[in-house]
Order: sequence, then C-alpha cells, then structure tokens
Amino acid sequence: MNHMTTSSASLRRGAAVTSIFAMATLGLTACSDGAASAGAPDNGVGVSLIVKTTTNPFFVAMQEGAEAAAAEHGVELTLAAGKADGDEETQIQAIENAIARGDAGILITPNGPSVVDAIGKARDAGLYVIALDTPPDPADAVDITFATDNREAGRLIGEWTAAQLGGEKATIALLDLFDDKVVSVDYDRDQGFLEGMGIDVADPNVNGDEAKTGSYSGGEYEIVGNEASQGAEDGGRTAMENLLTKNPDINVVYTINEPAAYGAHQALEAAGTADDVLLVSIDGGCAGVDNVQQGIIDATSQQYPVKMAELGVEAIAELARTGEAPETTEGLDFFNTGVELVTDTPVDGLESIDSTEASEICWG
Repeated sequence: MNHMTTSSASLRRGAAVTSIFAMATLGLTACSDGAASAGAPDNGVGVSLIVKTTTNPFFVAMQEGAEAAAAEHGVELTLAAGKADGDEETQIQAIENAIARGDAGILITPNGPSVVDAIGKARDAGLYVIALDTPPDPADAVDITFATDNREAGRLIGEWTAAQLGGEKATIALLDLFDDKVVSVDYDRDQGFLEGMGIDVADPNVNGDEAKTGSYSGGEYEIVGNEASQGAEDGGRTAMENLLTKNPDINVVYTINEPAAYGAHQALEAAGTADDVLLVSIDGGCAGVDNVQQGIIDATSQQYPVKMAELGVEAIAELARTGEAPETTEGLDFFNTGVELVTDTPVDGLESIDSTEASEICWG
C-alpha cells in the first residue's frame, strides 16, 4: 500500500503552494463592490476579487483568504460575486468597476465566456488579471491562472474508483455543473474522471448522444447519462433522481463538487441504494471531508482555494510595487496550487491522505 504519510503530503503540498513573495505587513481597508471608494491610498494597492457566487462555501473560503492576505500586504480589497454560478453580467459590472477605481489588478473565478471581453478591457487599461480556480477560454485571456489541475483532480478519483470496482461492471452517473460544460473546470474534471477510470474520452460515444458503453481499465462500463447540478445540493439531488429513473442499477456516481455530491447522496438514500454506490467528488472542503469521515462520500480530491487567493493578492501587490510578475510552475500561464486524493479506503499504488489529515488542512 502506498498510502501517503502526513510528512510527505505536507512537503508535496508545500511545494505547490510555497509563497511567491515575501512582503512587509501593512494595513487593510476593505469595501464591498459598488461602494463609494476613492481608490487605493498612495502607498497601497487596489485589488478586486470577483468570485462565481457566495452561495458556495468554496468561494467564501477564497474571500476569507484574500482578506487575510490583503491585511498582510497593505492591499485595499474589493469583494464582488455573481448572484449565482454562471452569472456573467454581475462579474462584468464588477470588472468595469475595478477599471473605474483604478485598481492595480483583478482576481476572478470566471463565470463563463462572456466575461473574457471584459477581462480584455481591464488588461488594456493596465490591470493585471489573475484567474483563480477556473481558467478562462482561451487561457491566455488572463495574465496567469492560480488553480488546481482540474484534469488531475478528476483523474485521481477516477483511478480510485476503477481500483475499488475490482473488475465489476461500472454503471456510471455523471453529475456535471452545466449541460454543455462550457466552463473549463466542468469539462476538465468530468473528462479527467473518465480518463482515470481508463475510459477513452476520444471515443465519440462517451461525449455524444449515442449509447455510452465500452471498456474501462477493469471491465465493462455503461454511462447512464450526464445531468447538470449547478454545483448545488438541490441540483445534485434532482440530477441523481433523474438518472436513477433511467437506470436504478447505478453503482458509480461522479459529481462536480461536494454540495452536488451530498444532494446525490440524499437521492440515493431515498432510493435505498446509497450503500451500493461509489460516490466520488472534488473540492475537499471541511464539510466534504466530514462527509468522507461519515462514509457519505467515498473519495474526493482536495484543492486549496484559500492559497489561490492568498497568492493572487500577494502577486498583484508585489507586481504593483516592484514590477516583478509571478513565476509559473506549468507552462506560461498557469501556477498549480496542488491537489490531494482524500479517502479512508486507500488503494495500493495510489497516493492519498485520510480524512483526519484532510480535515486539518481543508481548503488551506
């Protein structure tokens, strides 16, 4: 068994999220987006954090991380959020407000393709734009992305699932974010999971309208369908109910995030099949890790939104004061903030941490 120890996990995570810069501690003035503001003080730096929505605790944690980093680095932070996942108009308005304020930069988790044009206007106006968690399409629409490798996060839970099945037929339900997976995080996690299962995602049957059957790394599979969950608990419950109507024999459920996973669990429990299903997800938030401990979620991939926000604020402050831009860890426009597989049922040859360790670092 290659179950990762606490010390090695900490080293691997630390390497991914090591602070980019060392800065002196200064004061913080925070305001909500749309409030009257004269801009950053002469020795300060204005930064806007624009998240997808504050209905998801993932983005609330991200805001808290940005606030802490702003206090440390003397940044005037403005917070804004879409009204719901996919709300592009509110994000576009927040970008325009940041330009008008003369902010030094923007941190954004883009809600969709329409935001890209507004990001371009911000960069043309001299703002440094960092995407957090969700790279835009195209990726070079921003200056850099600080995020989890979402494809890898999906692959980890896919590999774990395939190993747990032990050759049993996989009857799979996919609970995505949206119907068309236009957001890269949605597509990458979904396809990464299938790749981890050993399913050929290049096969048009996998992503097309035809019957989705074939072979995975351990045996035969059938994909019952993809359903949109909006990344929410009620959406996950409805999506799972719809898929169970199509095939009550589902034994593998992939979900875009942990709120959707908990909703799926409720539907499975109501159907009396929760104990017969492998339920996997992505996020690794404290509530999600607690669900792993309780046996509700079997495995999840833990990411680190607080670190994304902290590093983003730090990077813009450093750039504004010294002209030094952040370095990338992968390619020209991506900084990988790390991911860990979390499960209390480890698999030989697949590194993971257990729920106890994960609970100590959830979203850190």
